[in-house]
Amino acid sequence: MSVARVENVTRTYTIGEIETKALQGVSLEIAQGEFTTLIGPSGSGKTTLLQLIGCLDLPTSGQIYINDQEVSGLNRNERADMRQNNIGFIFQFFALIPTLSAYENIEMPLLLGGLGTDARQKRVNELLEAVDLVDRGHHRPGQLSGGQQQRVAIARALATNPSLILADEPTANLDTANGRQIMEIMTRLNKETGVTFVFATHDPRVIAYAQRVVTLRDGLIVENAEDGEILLGE
Repeated sequence: MSVARVENVTRTYTIGEIETKALQGVSLEIAQGEFTTLIGPSGSGKTTLLQLIGCLDLPTSGQIYINDQEVSGLNRNERADMRQNNIGFIFQFFALIPTLSAYENIEMPLLLGGLGTDARQKRVNELLEAVDLVDRGHHRPGQLSGGQQQRVAIARALATNPSLILADEPTANLDTANGRQIMEIMTRLNKETGVTFVFATHDPRVIAYAQRVVTLRDGLIVENAEDGEILLGE
């Protein structure tokens, strides 16, 4: 089953009289349960592709499907609903609310979704256990290490049981030990829950865990390799 499908997608940005083609006719299918990494040099289009799949932006042309529903023509509110119900996000700088505890940050998507108090409490406690932060639930982000903050972000991304998690440079601000721990947690959650992960990264630590590596250059997919077989020189 396809979780995300991109068909002949282009994305062009125009600033003044300068036109930049971020994506040039990209097609890609992500199956349920994949653990896939998008790589490529700066300006290759990998972050743009991640944003389009995540319904944070619209393509200039082409179609994008999430769980077989076309999203490339949705309005702003419809895209927000799609994200709320189907997609979780993990960011390079964690994007936690500093005045809320770890527990409250994880709870936020559930509040927005209207889940009842008892069900919220059960779900948040399950997620704190899943990311090994049961004893840190009442700590605010400023009281947590970078690795712990990213674990909170992972739990928050999983809160609504999305079918797809999108992660943009999730280990870029972490040291080697924390980066490895984050990847091991996400690999475990992928296997245990079947949730699909797609990353955009430069980090070899992330690439090493990928089941499939998709290489972009100049807005085009130039390599699509499984089992970590990456084109030499990338």
